[in-house]
Amino acid sequence: MRLVRFTGRLLLALTAVAALAVVFLALIVLTDGAGSGLAAWLTTLGVASAAALWRSRGRSRAAKLRLFGPVAVAAALTATVCVPTAPTTRQYPPDLPFVAVQHWTLDTGSRVAVYHYPPAGSGARHPIPLVYLNGGPVRGVSLLDHRFLQLLAGRGYDVYAYEQAGGGRSDLLPMEQYTISRSVRDLDAFIHRLGNGDVDVLGFSSGGVVLTRALADPSVATHLHRAIIAEPGPMDGPTSRITGNTGRPSARDLAPGMVGPRSTHIPRYAVAFGLMKLGLLTPDTGLIGQAEGDNAFTAADLGSDTASDYCARDAHRIPSEDTPRNFSFSPVASLRVQQTVMDSPSIAPQLGRSKTPTMLMIAECSPKVREQETTVLADDPAVQRTQYMPGVGHHLWNGLDDNNDRAAAVITAFLQDEPAPLPNYPTREEIPAFLSDHR
Repeated sequence: MRLVRFTGRLLLALTAVAALAVVFLALIVLTDGAGSGLAAWLTTLGVASAAALWRSRGRSRAAKLRLFGPVAVAAALTATVCVPTAPTTRQYPPDLPFVAVQHWTLDTGSRVAVYHYPPAGSGARHPIPLVYLNGGPVRGVSLLDHRFLQLLAGRGYDVYAYEQAGGGRSDLLPMEQYTISRSVRDLDAFIHRLGNGDVDVLGFSSGGVVLTRALADPSVATHLHRAIIAEPGPMDGPTSRITGNTGRPSARDLAPGMVGPRSTHIPRYAVAFGLMKLGLLTPDTGLIGQAEGDNAFTAADLGSDTASDYCARDAHRIPSEDTPRNFSFSPVASLRVQQTVMDSPSIAPQLGRSKTPTMLMIAECSPKVREQETTVLADDPAVQRTQYMPGVGHHLWNGLDDNNDRAAAVITAFLQDEPAPLPNYPTREEIPAFLSDHR
């Protein structure tokens, strides 16, 4: 009987702790994490203490301790959500040893980190600069991407890359300024800052979304000589709501789990990022600041997302895309930019008037929705060729086998208006068959 009573009291205490934790989380949502979560914590502690005091009237000291025990435990557990464990001011990655990092202040007010790879090698120099827009959307340029940019420079291209505001070594923006339209304006301002006239632009993943929307803006598109859209996400709100099939199987559920520390193993960031991903906290929540979130987030937090960028056959040889010192990703700003894409009206009418010669690159094992990717091809009459890249996933230039050389050959052939090394597939007419074949 003594064991039964002890078990019953323990279950009641655990239930009380769980209930208080739920109340705390509900208050976090209701207050949007005000005061680093302290508003929710103090309210929960005050209500719980008052309830315990009321119930303890006339009871023995032991009974009172039993009532206040769950309150103390719940207070200690929930307090971990309110205490920062990462620096609350932005800690930028150190400079890279192989390329100088420049900081340009654009006419939009964004201060971005810029990388320049002058043309190299013994071949012909190409007079038109090539600008690279990396994915993210608010993420630093990975070492894997840097190696590919060096390869393009080695083929005579004058390559520039910049990390979008808030990503990598670029300065942060106020949260409300992270929008897809701001990203397009920053691209326009960057091109003007180069001062070399027209440029070629390679946009990868969310960088491809920025480029697609730039093509739909005549004031920006007039400065684009050629455009390469590689593995784009949805370009606007209507496109983001299209469902369908993805490419061939990826390594998402096959690759070993990523190793290394995770911010999501820490209660504060698990709660903050989890509730934001569910849409229960706003990107500018008072629970964690933008800088703290950027400092806390690690490559391991991406989990299976990285594996989904590779083909199933490569599951056990996925390369290291970056180092912990260079990795930088802003989950909060990225969510904000993605939300502005989802909330935007259709750009199909504007894109339908595009005249910039464009190429679309699609990966065989892409995790992207095929119907969303081919919308660019269907709506942009200036797409001159599509290159379906066999044997690679979303990260087309992944350093495995000859994948970098194959991607570079496709890109350089288009930029030089030479015959494509791969068939032009799918064409606009082939889109229905391409989708039905689950390619």
